[in-house]
Amino acid sequence: MLSSMAAAKGPQACSMLFMFWFLVLNSRMLHADNQELELLLAFKSSLNDPLKYLSNWNPSATFCKWQGITCTNSSRITVIELSGKNISGKISSSIFQLPYIQTIDLSSNQLSGKLPDDIFSSSSLRSLNLSNNNFTGPIPNGSIFLLETLDLSNNMLSGKIPQEIGSFSSLKFLDLGGNVLVGKIPLSVTNLTSLQVLTLASNHLVGQIPSELGQMRSLRWIYLGYNNLSGEIPIEVGQLTSLNHLDLVYNNLTGQIPSSLGNLSNLQYLFLYQNKLAGPIPKSIFGLTKLISLDLSDNSLSGEIPELIIKLKNLEILHLFSNNFTGKIPVALSSLPRLQILQLWSNKLSGEIPKDLGKRNNLTVLDLSSNSLTGRIPGGLCSSGNLFKLILFSNSLEDEIPKSLSTCSSLRRVRLQDNSLSGELSSEFTKLPLVYFLDISSNNLSGRIDSRKWEMPSLQMLSLARNSFFGGLPDSFGSENLENLDLSQNLFSGAIPRKFGSLSELMQLRLSKNKISGEIPDELSSCEKLVSLDLSHNKLSGQIPASFSEMPVLGLLDLSHNELSGKIPANLGRVESLVQVNISHNHFHGSLPSTGAFLAINASAIAGNDLCGGDKTSGLPPCRRFKSPMWWFYVACSLGALVLLALVAFGFVFIRGQRNLELKRVENEDGTWELQFFNSKVSKSIAIDDILLSMKEENLISRGKKGASFKGKSITNDMEFIVKKMNDVNSIPLSEISELGKLQHPNIVNLFGLCQSNKVAYVIYEYIEGKSLSEVLLNLSWERRRKIAIGIAKALRFLHCYCSPSVLAGYMSPEKIIIDGKDEPRLILSLPSLVCIETTKCFISSAYVAPETRETKDITEKSDMYGFGLILIELLTGKGPADAEFGGHESIVEWARYCYSDCHLDMWIDPMISGNASINQNELIETMNLALQCTATEPTARPCANEVSKTLESALRKSSCVVGLKFSSLF
Repeated sequence: MLSSMAAAKGPQACSMLFMFWFLVLNSRMLHADNQELELLLAFKSSLNDPLKYLSNWNPSATFCKWQGITCTNSSRITVIELSGKNISGKISSSIFQLPYIQTIDLSSNQLSGKLPDDIFSSSSLRSLNLSNNNFTGPIPNGSIFLLETLDLSNNMLSGKIPQEIGSFSSLKFLDLGGNVLVGKIPLSVTNLTSLQVLTLASNHLVGQIPSELGQMRSLRWIYLGYNNLSGEIPIEVGQLTSLNHLDLVYNNLTGQIPSSLGNLSNLQYLFLYQNKLAGPIPKSIFGLTKLISLDLSDNSLSGEIPELIIKLKNLEILHLFSNNFTGKIPVALSSLPRLQILQLWSNKLSGEIPKDLGKRNNLTVLDLSSNSLTGRIPGGLCSSGNLFKLILFSNSLEDEIPKSLSTCSSLRRVRLQDNSLSGELSSEFTKLPLVYFLDISSNNLSGRIDSRKWEMPSLQMLSLARNSFFGGLPDSFGSENLENLDLSQNLFSGAIPRKFGSLSELMQLRLSKNKISGEIPDELSSCEKLVSLDLSHNKLSGQIPASFSEMPVLGLLDLSHNELSGKIPANLGRVESLVQVNISHNHFHGSLPSTGAFLAINASAIAGNDLCGGDKTSGLPPCRRFKSPMWWFYVACSLGALVLLALVAFGFVFIRGQRNLELKRVENEDGTWELQFFNSKVSKSIAIDDILLSMKEENLISRGKKGASFKGKSITNDMEFIVKKMNDVNSIPLSEISELGKLQHPNIVNLFGLCQSNKVAYVIYEYIEGKSLSEVLLNLSWERRRKIAIGIAKALRFLHCYCSPSVLAGYMSPEKIIIDGKDEPRLILSLPSLVCIETTKCFISSAYVAPETRETKDITEKSDMYGFGLILIELLTGKGPADAEFGGHESIVEWARYCYSDCHLDMWIDPMISGNASINQNELIETMNLALQCTATEPTARPCANEVSKTLESALRKSSCVVGLKFSSLF
């Protein structure tokens, strides 16, 4: 019986033991589940989630089913993937305590604050991606043995790269680029022998590239560009035979390119541009037969480009521009079947362009400008059928333009000016459908252009200037988009076609120095966007059309050296935009109009006529009353009184208008004041008391280093204005201020006048109802930003190209651009601003000042373009040069170049406009391309305002093809 009882207890004991261990294990699993749940909820509590992506992160659902969470079969969390969910807030260290976590991806969000100290505490973590956020502070110390991917790029991390970085022994991918890290590259990084990708670009790293880098034999990608690295490129880099991509751009590297780089047999991309490298290209480089892109531009390299380049059969992009290369362009380039982009501009190359260039290539962009090339333009350049940019200006090319180019329907931008080309234009050359910019000026071209049909529907800019074309002018150029037409300095004859008046987009028309005759067609006044009209040095006769007085934005009118006659229309110059008039050496008679354009006109601009009146600067005699014969008295006696009254009234109005614009002296209890207004209406409206009453704290708009700005209102008629109180009364150049007061442009804030005593000075501006660009930028769509960019470009073009002498913006920033209710930008000019190209020295402290201005204190047109380029970058990215993200460092341009060259569009575009980025992709890329041109380090490489405006409007009117890894010569 006992034995039977014992036998019964055996199975029961086993069952109880099983139940015991089941409960123990189950309780541990429940504890683990609870631990992971608590860690996730702690992580969520530190975040802001505007898109409600984490809405199902609550205990009522199993966390393995939460969005962004991946678990193993045993319900253990291994992956957290929350990339690009617009999450903000600080990151909790709780997620790094998850016991089985292998992958954490929080990239492309708005996370901020410092990285947790225990970020590297998880022994199971294999991949950590926190890129494209707003993290600050240093990179914490520590290491994870199993970690293979570490991406902290495009944040605001600072300090030095920790020495412990060398302890991540399993690391294969390391990206710390796009931060503000300082110091040298730690030698410990060379311990990462498994590393395949090393990116430290776009930081503030200094010192030399460690030669020990040659020990990292697994490396496939090195990107150390956009730093301040110095010294020579280590020869040991040539030991990295697995390398596919080597990018050391925008540093201060010196010496020669090491020939050991020729050992990198797997290299496809070699970027060394914007350094200080010298000497010839090593011959070994031409043994890199897998090269796809070779960019050595913007260095001081010399010697000849060898024929050995024929070995680079896979080459698609070759950038060697802005160096000191000599000799001939190698014939071998013609044999590279994949070559698409060839840019050799700004060197010292000579000889002929290889005759077979283009026949066996796939050319899309060819720029050989600014060399000493001779001979003919090869006929096969467009054999690929894809060539869209052909830039050959400033050489000594001769003979005819090849007829093959006349059938190159892919062409969009053609610049052949400043050569010695001759012959006539073929009939097909004037029918290229996509060309929007055609400049063949300053050559020896001849023949008639009116005997052929022009069918160029995309044409916006056409310059045939300084050639020997003759005959009549064509009625049309086949384009409704023509904005700039320059036919000056030829032998054209006949009349100006009346159909020119149908060019509704025309902004500049130059027909000077020809043999054009007949009357000026009244139809030209229909060109309501015309800003500059130069018809000088021709044989025009008749009168100035009275309708010219109504042209709304005409700023320059040159009719000098013709055979025009009659009286000048009384209202000519009434529109305030007209600031420069030249009617000299004609047969005009009578008095000068009393309009603004003629009030202080230079004597040379009206000489050679039979005119009278005007002020002292005109040099004209006063107008005398007409002495009529006695019989006229009897005919006109009934009207005499009326005529006399009219003359008296006119004289009264004229004199009063003159006095309104004269310097006035007013005394009150505050002393003696001098007032100078530049607009008669303003002069009648604003009194000294209005100005002084505006100086109240409740009227304060802004306060800066040079003074404070207040909003004022006229007691007489409620006219609103801005008063800027200047701290330094001696800093205001009166003559320059008066010239600025004459400027009238729809994108420039009008300067009303000046008021000063011996103690204080006030500058009075037009009041614009609106907000500064800095206040509204982040809420603007791309369409609105696009309109603003074009408006600012137009303002700069007016200042630089249509004012004489040139007017400079001084410096630009979003605070100095007012956006009115119609989204039109209005630029506030800096004081002093009116300077010639050879400008005076002055200093303006601003993050938007060009680098050469900081060094030389010179403000030039090129420094204006630099400021405009920064504003373009800000319109595109939402980031400005003074943002905390850059720590006051001037690296936003370098950051933009880095993004443009090596990042996807989504990585740098402002999130506010990223929604339609795919639709506007070409526009956005073209605009960034232009911004980088404007912010080129070398001022001479920056385009002028006129070309920028045309290019910008063209790029934003219709998207165009963008090819290449790096911005290039756009003009």
